[in-house]
Amino acid sequence: MKCSRFIFQKRFEGLPKKSDFKLVEEKLPQMKDGDVLFEALYLSVDPYFRFRCKSLPTGITMIGSQVARVVESRHADYKVGDNVVGDFGWRTKTIVNPDTVKGPFDNISKPYVLPDFGFVPLSTALGVLGVNGNTAWFGFWEILNPKPHETLVVTTAAGAVGSLVVQYGKMLGMNVIGFTGSDKKVKWLKDELKINHVFNYKTTDIEEALNLAAPNGVDCYFDNVGGNMSSIIYKSMNKFGRVSVCGSISSYNEDIEKPNLAPAVQETILVKELKLEGFIVLRWLDRWFQGIQRNLELIKEGKIVYKEAVFKGFDKMDETFIGLFKGDNFGKAVVEV
Repeated sequence: MKCSRFIFQKRFEGLPKKSDFKLVEEKLPQMKDGDVLFEALYLSVDPYFRFRCKSLPTGITMIGSQVARVVESRHADYKVGDNVVGDFGWRTKTIVNPDTVKGPFDNISKPYVLPDFGFVPLSTALGVLGVNGNTAWFGFWEILNPKPHETLVVTTAAGAVGSLVVQYGKMLGMNVIGFTGSDKKVKWLKDELKINHVFNYKTTDIEEALNLAAPNGVDCYFDNVGGNMSSIIYKSMNKFGRVSVCGSISSYNEDIEKPNLAPAVQETILVKELKLEGFIVLRWLDRWFQGIQRNLELIKEGKIVYKEAVFKGFDKMDETFIGLFKGDNFGKAVVEV
């Protein structure tokens, strides 16, 4: 039995390129006691891969999670037909003992069997009902401690995480301000998500936008970008404002040997007595299904919507990943095998 997989062939220099990956075919090993044969259905494509690959060796299977189906099993916890989420990387088939699977941060990340989503597609287990949904849920409610009528700013507001955070803020009765990278995304956030204030950061003066949309200052900031944009937002924050640091997209494509210096934000943080907390969603592994269940309920109740960009064909993995850094899509990027 054979499978296809992408190799992380060359360390990224600037934007990722197709030549950084190599698509190969290989023969699968024989199954042993405890092994399971998983067949990929959907694969996740996420910006954090760019950051994580800075410290990974070349020559390995490109990292990433997938929704896979159990085809054959010699493990008591998995039966044929089960749908699971597992950190198997960019490959179409995998034979492995699930107890030994490692996640993208070298943690043991045993694949978990998915509950019945009802009418909601299985692909959402990689987005709103998976890592992205839990990142938004816990990063918003647990880190920001948000309150009704406060002002919330979200960067990459049309992304898989940001688009959920803005909806949570709206549900809570906050004054929500979103920044995104295209007029098409601005329109979607305004027309479909009904967000109070949305701006294209590429064509807008950030400081002027905040003066207009948040005349009384910003209380909560869900930060996906870092860099100069975040330093401007910090200056608009109120005393004792809270920042949930989820990502740093602005620096992901920098030269690891010559990184840009961070803006001088310490004085702003000090004077305003801001609280900044970075997080990795794995912190809440013991409550993982709590986040999934809550987002599933909100979808079924019609209180939140989600957007997926589904690309067909395993051979499109590299192109889809590269497209994340060019603004080619918004919402959650998923590849259907």
